[in-house]
Amino acid sequence: MSLVSDALFAFTAALHGWFLVLEMFLWQKPLGLKVFHQSPDQAAATAVLAQNQGLYNGFLAAGIAWGLAEGHSGFGMRVRLFFAACVVVAGVFGAISTGKRGILVVQALPALLAGLALLSAGTHQAP
Repeated sequence: MSLVSDALFAFTAALHGWFLVLEMFLWQKPLGLKVFHQSPDQAAATAVLAQNQGLYNGFLAAGIAWGLAEGHSGFGMRVRLFFAACVVVAGVFGAISTGKRGILVVQALPALLAGLALLSAGTHQAP
């Protein structure tokens, strides 16, 4: 189950790295407009907000990567669980605040599954 957890955490980090790219660099480009269902005017008006949001997604990706780098130590487990919880909370809030339930599947579910897999693996050492 540790390998499943590692893979799910890596996938979650990659997703949030991609969200950073979409929000910080592609927001006003054709792909960003299509993904976020926005007009060029809407995207221009919200570009700075999207860049900020993308930066936060980058922090989440970096935190998960840090947890993966720490391995299966007690500290690494706690780092991963903390960032997984942050992602799940952000996903739930995003779904509620926007009314888009798809956010739960795209953002919150991978982090939730990663955290549950980690907890069920139970392979950690004392801190």
